[in-house]
Amino acid sequence: MANARMSKADRREERFGFLFISPWLIGFIVFAVFPIIASLLISFMKWDIYRSPSWVGFDNFKHLFHDKLFYKSMRVTLVYSAFAIPLGLIFGLALSLLLNLNIRGINTYRTLFYLPSVISGVAIAMVWKWIFNSDYGLLNYMLSLIGIHGPKWLEDPNWILTTYIIMSLWGIGGSAIIFLGGLQNIPGHLYEAAKIDGAKLLQRFTKITLPLLTPTLFFQLLMGIIGSFQVFTSAFMMNGRSGSAGGPENEGLFYMVYLYQKAFKSFDMGYASAMAWVGGLISFVLAIIVYKSQSKWVFYDADDNNGKGKTA
Repeated sequence: MANARMSKADRREERFGFLFISPWLIGFIVFAVFPIIASLLISFMKWDIYRSPSWVGFDNFKHLFHDKLFYKSMRVTLVYSAFAIPLGLIFGLALSLLLNLNIRGINTYRTLFYLPSVISGVAIAMVWKWIFNSDYGLLNYMLSLIGIHGPKWLEDPNWILTTYIIMSLWGIGGSAIIFLGGLQNIPGHLYEAAKIDGAKLLQRFTKITLPLLTPTLFFQLLMGIIGSFQVFTSAFMMNGRSGSAGGPENEGLFYMVYLYQKAFKSFDMGYASAMAWVGGLISFVLAIIVYKSQSKWVFYDADDNNGKGKTA
């Protein structure tokens, strides 16, 4: 009898649980599941919004791999990722080490460095567009004070991608806060033992700090790979509203900018959907490669080892 009453209570609790999460479930289905399924179907169609869609099979995907701008946008995105992600990790880690110091007013510094991460991407892009302006921009003015004639950052095809990489470092405060969380989870007794053994500052960093931060580093690397294929706002605001969405010679044509062009300028929704799936698949494969590599370089605490990665 007690078991029966308990099972009824469990069922009632389960119903209430589904009731409370139903707003999220409905939102997830309507705004995530349905668009994903719809985009997959549209990728096999030719649809310009004005006319009814027509089934074309794999034609969009076949055309994709004969499109020079597709390869150009993929190259720009991958080159950007190859530089922006490592630099973001290095500078984010360096900043987190400074923010981990026990000094007066450190919480204020942490807040100030994190603020850029929550500011609108459009506002940030407009500020950087002014900073990089070749005629009256702040950066070239500062360079002129030391006798250097600054380049045309957003107009020279040799510099435009470098401009975006430099701009990407603006948001390292968010990365630094995540690293800071990892730093503060490292047991203090490890550093005390290392000091007793005579380990210098650099030795403590390479033998304790860095290995125990590899799970955080692994997470940041995965997020960086995924995020690099979603670069849009900065590129669009700084060049996309002009005649050439990718800047001079399309050297700033990021994958998402080209996808946007196809979807909302050419109104080729089928082609844009095919691009979305191919780009998603490429970023997924890169993420899987990084995930599989964790056993060789990610160190987990021996007391909390889940069987993946090495123990510290």
